[in-house]
Amino acid sequence: MSTKTQEPVITSIDDLQTSEARWLALKRIQYVDQTGKSRTWEVATRKTRGKAGVDAVAMGNVLRHPRRPPATLIVIQYRPPLDAYTVEWPAGLIDADETAEQAAVREFKEETGYECRVTSVSPPQAADPGMSNANMQLVMVDVDLAEDDSVAPEQRLEDGEHIERVIVPLSEFYDRLVEYAARDRYVVAAKLFHFAAGMQFAQTNKLT
Repeated sequence: MSTKTQEPVITSIDDLQTSEARWLALKRIQYVDQTGKSRTWEVATRKTRGKAGVDAVAMGNVLRHPRRPPATLIVIQYRPPLDAYTVEWPAGLIDADETAEQAAVREFKEETGYECRVTSVSPPQAADPGMSNANMQLVMVDVDLAEDDSVAPEQRLEDGEHIERVIVPLSEFYDRLVEYAARDRYVVAAKLFHFAAGMQFAQTNKLT
């Protein structure tokens, strides 16, 4: 990871041909709808989908400390498509020969520095079905913290990655995301906010 010396700045935006793109492709789908009418749909697809048939994983996580209440670790990073910092759970693409579980453990270690253990894996989920066939799986993981966790483990970030780690008590999860969403040039990832909002809804309506 290189040292941050300035705020990121977009210097140009131009059209990109699929043949020139490394990660994405733009396709046109011709289909017949439920009434028998022919229709067209434009869709973005990933070029990196491997044998598992799933593009990516996101790692919902619970940090467990011997004396403190349960917490979760979120990451903050600049995303050029939004020209903003996104607040997310750790996530990443699944390599060609990986399972979702393997990708989750690897990516969590790289982005956060922490070892984790998988507790559950969701079925494949649509990421943005109106625009893309991109899909993902939510892998829930636990992290057991040591009594003295004052020094965070070293991240294993690639060149160009700048990922800030923030530990948030689960009791403050929803409120902290609302605070981030109110900041200038910050955007909370939908899947993260939906999870926190679900927790908040269940607590507020005494469903748990």
